[in-house]
Amino acid sequence: MSYCTCCIYNTTLLSSSFTATDLLLAWNPICLGLVEGIIGKVQLHADLPWWLLLIRQKSLIGVLPKGHEIYKITKIAVVPLSTAEPQDLELDLCKKHHFGINKPEKISHSPDDSKFLLKTFTQIKSNVSAPNKKKVRESKEREKLERRLLDELFKMFMDSDSFYYSWTYDLTNTVQRQSTSEKTGLPLWQKVDERFFWNRHMLQDLIELQDQQGGYWILPIIQGFVQIEELVVNYNESSDDEKSSPETPPQENMCVDDIHPRFLVAIISRRSRHRAGMRYKRRGVDKSGNVANYVETEQFIHVHNHTLSFVQTRGSVPVFWSQVGYRYNPRPRLDKGEKDTSPYFCLHFNKELEIYKKQAILNLVDQAGREKIIGDAYLKQVLMFNCPGLTYISFDFHEHCRGMKFENVQTLTDAICDIITDMKWCWVDQAGVICKQDGIFRVNCMDCLDRTNVVQAAIARVVMEHQLKKLGVMPPEQPLPMKCYRLYQIMWANNGDSISKQYAGTAALKGDFTRTGERKLAGVMKDGVNSANRYYLNRFKDAYRQAVIDLMQGVPVTEDLYSIFTKEKEHEALHRQSQRNHQELISQLLQNYMQILLPDSEKFHGGWALIDCDP
Repeated sequence: MSYCTCCIYNTTLLSSSFTATDLLLAWNPICLGLVEGIIGKVQLHADLPWWLLLIRQKSLIGVLPKGHEIYKITKIAVVPLSTAEPQDLELDLCKKHHFGINKPEKISHSPDDSKFLLKTFTQIKSNVSAPNKKKVRESKEREKLERRLLDELFKMFMDSDSFYYSWTYDLTNTVQRQSTSEKTGLPLWQKVDERFFWNRHMLQDLIELQDQQGGYWILPIIQGFVQIEELVVNYNESSDDEKSSPETPPQENMCVDDIHPRFLVAIISRRSRHRAGMRYKRRGVDKSGNVANYVETEQFIHVHNHTLSFVQTRGSVPVFWSQVGYRYNPRPRLDKGEKDTSPYFCLHFNKELEIYKKQAILNLVDQAGREKIIGDAYLKQVLMFNCPGLTYISFDFHEHCRGMKFENVQTLTDAICDIITDMKWCWVDQAGVICKQDGIFRVNCMDCLDRTNVVQAAIARVVMEHQLKKLGVMPPEQPLPMKCYRLYQIMWANNGDSISKQYAGTAALKGDFTRTGERKLAGVMKDGVNSANRYYLNRFKDAYRQAVIDLMQGVPVTEDLYSIFTKEKEHEALHRQSQRNHQELISQLLQNYMQILLPDSEKFHGGWALIDCDP
């Protein structure tokens, strides 16, 4: 089944309860153009109008088994709901209402109307008293704030490449949840996992209508990552790193016949809409048991009629903690004691155990230094919870992988191989469910980004090799072919970059290892630049992005946006003048990477700063 685009009329933008009868009775409705779907409506501030978010352009990511097409949102249109005036939205024109017209016609006033309006405005202006200057100033500030928030909204959808949807496939649910669901015969939006239904609050008016016709407009959107590729198990084909792009995998037919087995592999990451936000704005757990940066990542492969799925999650350490201040890498602190934290820690894991049955916690934070306080608090809460469904594993990533020896992650995967075997995976064919995944790995570091990406990719690779050998696609004693593995690495690196951009504003650190299997000096230097960018984004830009996210999710904005807006230029000027901040940043970066680069047997004699830390 194919889904076509639809026309948007200026009259339909006035009310969420607009019906087809209203459209027929409306005087002179104007077709504004074609849209791919409705994201929902949002009010960016109490002083500002409601806006309708529309999908203006999409791109096809790939096709899953049974012909399910997955799309990424590439462009959006934002329309004010407070006016019926024609909007210049730059939408594609429909051939039915704009036959023979290549560009939208703009409606303009006649010269006589303009003269009359100018004269009237002059008379009004002369009668305005001095006290009204304050209202004019407030109006200008409101307009500037509106432009600033709208700009952040556009960037969020169009620069991050992180919003996906499908008209026929439930992207919010794993293969296992879909195969065991009792919600059959219902519309797609009524089957979704509400944790990952990102635009649910923005579509609340349509959902509350409980109308079948209105249900056709409800399109569940996820924030996260989706990539679908076909891999070929060909041991006669050598890897060609020079022809492989470091960013996107080559689009070519790797095999011209059916001698070598092919399989479809997909990675789907779903970000929770609960406690959503930016890195230093959202940490730890809240009083509803939700944690920051919670992402469920599913890797599944499809061979003939068999679909095999493996799921992992990541999420912030579920205690009350934060990092306050504008320094580079602020020191973490605990905001509540053990007894005050315990009920909400239990609430979080009771929810997780209800969904996933068992949890193997992989805690990657440092067991010494500034991160130790968070790791110790986590362990104490696990011991107090005392649940047989939890397995706690601590792996000091930086200690084990010192000197850029990231291949030592295999030490961890070897140590947990029995847990991986017992956990199994979901296996579905035409007849139904063959096997279910019994529990998940819940991986975390401080940000649940860089170290977490490396470890999750390593675990997923082990699982996939087991799956392919079980299906007879791979020989029992051989690893993946190098070219096949190279493409697989790029997929996981792309996944890590996307999740990192959503939470920290930059690509993932340590991404060169995930992408190539090697840790090199160039990757370390690139990480230094990304660290500096994260520092800058946290200090100046994250407040607006956090406000937009909160408004999209119906969460009250806790910060005074007007105050942030008026002081932003002062902060930026202060930042430019403060050379000491730059020197401190460079010094700390050098200290951090000196510890990573230098083996224990070598001493530090001198260094040169090759990173330009100017934002």
